[in-house]
Order: sequence, then C-alpha cells, then structure tokens
Amino acid sequence: MKRGLLPVKSALPPGLDARSATILREVVEEYVASGEPVGSRTLSRRLGMPLSPATIRNVMASLTEAGLLFSPHTSAGRLPTEAGLRLFVDGLLQFGGLSEEEQAGIGRSLEARGRSLQDTLTEASSLLSGMSDAAGLVVAPKGEGGIKHIEFVALAGNRALVVLVGTDGRVENRVMETPVGMPPSALVEAANYLNTRVLGSTLPDLRKRVGAEIAENQTTLDQLTADVVESGLAVWGGGSDERGGTLIVRGQGKLLADVDGQERLQAIQTLFDRLETQETMLRLLELAESSEGVRIFIGAESGLFGSSGMSMVVAPARNETNRIVGAIGVIGPKRINYGRIIPVVDYTARLLGEMLS
Repeated sequence: MKRGLLPVKSALPPGLDARSATILREVVEEYVASGEPVGSRTLSRRLGMPLSPATIRNVMASLTEAGLLFSPHTSAGRLPTEAGLRLFVDGLLQFGGLSEEEQAGIGRSLEARGRSLQDTLTEASSLLSGMSDAAGLVVAPKGEGGIKHIEFVALAGNRALVVLVGTDGRVENRVMETPVGMPPSALVEAANYLNTRVLGSTLPDLRKRVGAEIAENQTTLDQLTADVVESGLAVWGGGSDERGGTLIVRGQGKLLADVDGQERLQAIQTLFDRLETQETMLRLLELAESSEGVRIFIGAESGLFGSSGMSMVVAPARNETNRIVGAIGVIGPKRINYGRIIPVVDYTARLLGEMLS
C-alpha cells in the first residue's frame, strides 16, 4: 500500500515535520505488522513518494539521533524505540471505532444471564485475549457495597457453599468447611441470624457486629451454629484483604510467541510472577482510577513489569454513578496492534461497567 506525507495542516508531534512524522509512522506500522527492522528501500516502496532511499536514510538517521529509532544490527533497518512508540501512540496513531456487528458480538459474549460474576469476568478476559492476540486481564475490586442476603447451601463432605448477594445485585460464592456432626438446621439458623442483621451492612461492619455479639454471649445460637456463622464470614477474608479483589488473566501463552533468547524468557517469567501478586492487582486498580479513558503504557512506563518489553492498554470500568467497579486491559509485546486494541478495550470496559452497575 502506497501512502503519502501526512498533511502539513494536521497536528504533528512536537519537533517533527511532515516528512519525519510520516517516516516514523511507517516504520512503526511496519514493525507492528512484521516485527522486523524497516529499511529505506522498503519505506520508499510503501510511501510511493518522490523520495530516494538516500533521502529516507537521512531522515531515519535524524530520527535515530533524536532517540526515536534504533538499528538492532550494523547496516540493518530501523526499529522504533519506546520513545518512538510513545510519540506514535500519542500523535500519529489512527484508529476507528468498532462496527455494530463487533459491538453486538462483544455484548453476546458478556451476557451475564444465568452466569456467575466470576464466569462473566473470565469470559471478558478471554474475549480480550482473542480479539487482541495478546493476554487479556480483568480486575474487579472486592465489593464494597452493602449486603442484601446471605445463604448457606449444604455440600458433601462437611462443606457448605456461602452465597452472598449484594445490594448492587452482585452474587459471589465461596466454599467453607462445616463442623463435624453439624445438623442441617444449623445452616438455616445461621443464615436467619445473619440476615436479620444485614440491613445493607458492609462485610467489615457485619463481621464486627456479629463478632462482638458472639464474644459477649448476646445470641441464642448454640456453639455449632455460632461456628458456622463465624466460618461463613471468615471465608470472605478480613483486614487488608478487604482491599483485594479478583484478577483474571487469560492468554498468557501468547506472550511467549515472539520470545527469543534466555534473557527475554526470564523477563516474561518475571511478568507472570508479578501478575499473581496482590500488589500488581492493586496497582492496576490505581492506574484505572487515575484514568478517564483508555491509557497506554509502553515498556516500563506502568512501573509494573520492569524490563519485560511489554505494553499494556488498560481502561477503567465505571458504573452509572461513575464509580470504578474494575479495570480491563491487554498485555502484549510492544508491537501490539494499538489501533485495533484501543477501541476494543474502550468498548468492553464501558459495557462491563454497565453490567456491573
């Protein structure tokens, strides 16, 4: 495909004329498409302009001196640096919206009817991975709203399912161990006891109130039922865990597609390890909270993944009151298709925010 200079009247990145901006754009887009260094003759054919390879080489040399391009090997073509990618993303990237068909497809994939919240979040992560050819991630903070209802469902083997329904409609399930010899009626009594005290309370408030009542023998519960009540609340964590939530990553294997060399493999392994930490999840939420829309982090800009050579596109999911209810994004190599991924992440984040409202 032959292309010409960027229009002189268009907004150009600071310090670049139309010719330099056009050549930088072409180098980046060819790099995104192939991952290979781009030479002056290739650019001359792509541009179809009356520019000789020698003239293009001079412009590329200037871009290299400016720290926007680099040559991986002697006499090789050029690749964009992280600074060059940042300039491209901020000032030269062209992307459109999603078609009505694509939007409808995303909506069908995330349809929550008959599915748990966990299943919906997992589907969102898988969807992002599939549409971006990278790793998709979804972060949902632990519910901070009030509780509407709690129920205990007996399972086999001295276990029970604790079902928590929030005032915002969110349903979450956890499995707990039950006392040996516990009669089935204890689960019913435990649920009745808690539901008379819920009244929209948050988990920390309910846990504090119930704990005080049991400690001061202000209940009519027998010991087994009291144990069920305390265990049922304990499975939801406490203390610093209240700042936690759910982080789901799908498609990690796609991050290994372009890995060559032991050093890069170790960097990716470090990224995998960091994705499993609570600190990473909290940092992702912080990044989302400080964003009005989609944000792009190239290389080490996010402060999360060190020198792993990855880029991340992330957006907040906000409910109808504009409160953050999660974050979604994509992690992939620096040559991910930004023009394709940004509208996908943006639309999915907005749709997920509406669903979690």
